[in-house]
Amino acid sequence: MLIRIVRMTFKEEDVQDFLTMFNETKSKIRNFKGCQHLTLLRDAKQPNIFMTYSIWKNEEALEDYRNSELFKTTWKRTKQWFAAKPVAYSAYEEMKV
Repeated sequence: MLIRIVRMTFKEEDVQDFLTMFNETKSKIRNFKGCQHLTLLRDAKQPNIFMTYSIWKNEEALEDYRNSELFKTTWKRTKQWFAAKPVAYSAYEEMKV
């Protein structure tokens, strides 16, 4: 399983647009083949910073999503609201503590 975290900083005036779009698409992303989990997190001190935390079956499943029309359309809409370049991390869980 692959864990993917994407940190996104939005222009304050566009936060609500992002949240509306996320609510419209979250079930499609969650139901995409290979997606096992999707959560949206909001920074505790900076309310215009969000992180998606998703779990994928494997790297191929994530790549299939990233090459899909769903991702391309969603990402194109999301990018217009960025105040800074997003940062993405992929990781494998080594052990639960």
